[in-house]
Amino acid sequence: MRFAFPPPPSIAVPVLGTDERFPVHRIYCVGRNYEEHAKEMGFTGREPPFFFLKPADAIVVAEAGQTVDMPYPSLTQNLHHEVELVVAIGRGGQNISAAAAQAHIFGYAVGLDMTRRDLQTEMKKQGRPWCIGKAHDQSAPIGPITPAAQAPDIASAELWMQVNGIDRQRSQVSKLIWNIGEVIEHLSTAWALQPGDLIYTGTPEGVGAVCRGDIMRAGAEGLASISVRVT
Repeated sequence: MRFAFPPPPSIAVPVLGTDERFPVHRIYCVGRNYEEHAKEMGFTGREPPFFFLKPADAIVVAEAGQTVDMPYPSLTQNLHHEVELVVAIGRGGQNISAAAAQAHIFGYAVGLDMTRRDLQTEMKKQGRPWCIGKAHDQSAPIGPITPAAQAPDIASAELWMQVNGIDRQRSQVSKLIWNIGEVIEHLSTAWALQPGDLIYTGTPEGVGAVCRGDIMRAGAEGLASISVRVT
């Protein structure tokens, strides 16, 4: 096969404690999956889950123990952080039941769903897609993936986010409206999941703006924390 130009390199995330890399296929994100965050965004209740996507090359890899730079994106004056537990899919499938979901999980990581909030808000007002607010370049920082067997208590883990050392977000994965198995069940009815898919499972309350020079640190119990500098 001859390509018209050299294909881009594969997008891959390090696997903690190994020299392996997890090749990324797609990035799925769950909207409003913590009750208190839904309330701060003006919504209430346990609505059916909904999803949006980011391109695989939105990934910014935050290596363990290092601070990675993330440029402040264009067109926005209101860039928000959203810390999330990320589920990495190792075995694909469609119409996966919540009870069977664990067998499809490769591991877990800490991620940030960076959002151009002003652009997202304007798109909502106009009834248009959110892509410009959610799927911009370098909008998906992520830390190393911890294999599932090494994170047995992830369903009850504390999830946290700090900006310049000050707490912004702190909650528990157990407060997900739709838990990990249920998310996989719903998602896999709409798309055939593939090995390499990443699922950003939603953010708790406390989202807010960051500025150039800010350092964001985020983590979850049992997983490698991440450190990202806005440049």
